[in-house]
Amino acid sequence: MTTKSRTRLEDIAAMAGVSVATASRALNDSPAVAHATKLAIWRLAREHEYPFKAHMPAGPIGAQATIVVVTPQHGARGLQNSFLLELLAGIMDAARDRGCDVLMSYVAASNLNELQVLMSTNRADGVIFLGQSSLHKEFNLLAEKEARFVVWGAELPNQTYCSIGSDNFGGGRLATNHLIRLGRRRIVFLGDVDTPEPAQRQRGHIDALQAHGLPVDPELLTPCHFDVEAAEAAVGALLDRNVPFDGVVAASDQLALGAIRTLQLAGVRVPEDVAVVGYDNLPFARLARPALTTVAQDVGKAGRLLVSKLLTARQGSEIRSERLPTELIVRESCGALA
Repeated sequence: MTTKSRTRLEDIAAMAGVSVATASRALNDSPAVAHATKLAIWRLAREHEYPFKAHMPAGPIGAQATIVVVTPQHGARGLQNSFLLELLAGIMDAARDRGCDVLMSYVAASNLNELQVLMSTNRADGVIFLGQSSLHKEFNLLAEKEARFVVWGAELPNQTYCSIGSDNFGGGRLATNHLIRLGRRRIVFLGDVDTPEPAQRQRGHIDALQAHGLPVDPELLTPCHFDVEAAEAAVGALLDRNVPFDGVVAASDQLALGAIRTLQLAGVRVPEDVAVVGYDNLPFARLARPALTTVAQDVGKAGRLLVSKLLTARQGSEIRSERLPTELIVRESCGALA
């Protein structure tokens, strides 16, 4: 009985009409080898059962590039967060349009060493981090030696890495200015300002109050994690303490819906007694009762920018951070439809 001989790298090179070195680089997904040549060599390797899986790119054969998306830690800040699901959809649509594959990673780093390990041990062409959390300094250090990543998040002082995000300061100011124009004067800000984006939205809220000569009452700056239950508890606590307020600017649509639910259960009319504005313009915002006034972020454009910046960085070009404009979408929850 004869034993089938094992295909060697030299055999693959000969069949492809390339050097052994070129065949090796192709199987390691080197950018020095033309994409069409890689496809031909990968096809030959599959057909002749060449054992090259350890040398394969992270994604499917034929993809122009493979992108890893790293999701945040901490429950509702991860994929329980409806906005991040919308953003992820935008990234995947953009990646598909560019012929790229997307892999999800739940191994969220918490320090510089873990960031470095994550970058050095994956075989993808680049990494998108959804949110900075408390890693701004670590991302700056990572950028000194690593260019294959971009971050969805705020632009912060002395930042050296590329981040894509919306104009959080302007969005917070938009929401508060709108309520002030409607005659609201005691406006709650609801959000977790330990994270960069809500902190910038709160600064925009405060700027709007000060621009109109209104006092900034610390009791109305209400810390709240990003889930509906936390918003319900925070607004319930304000009502229990009999804190007077006639408006709410929430740092997310989920928080706004939690606020509305608690107000309605307490017999407080929305928008007649308390007007509410959310943030993100998620699909369910227009279906709420009352329909939710909110600040929109363009997640489609965000996805396209994140993918294009990452592919540009892969080619060795410098990439710069960008801020996307925000838009106020006026619906029923603030009491004015224009």
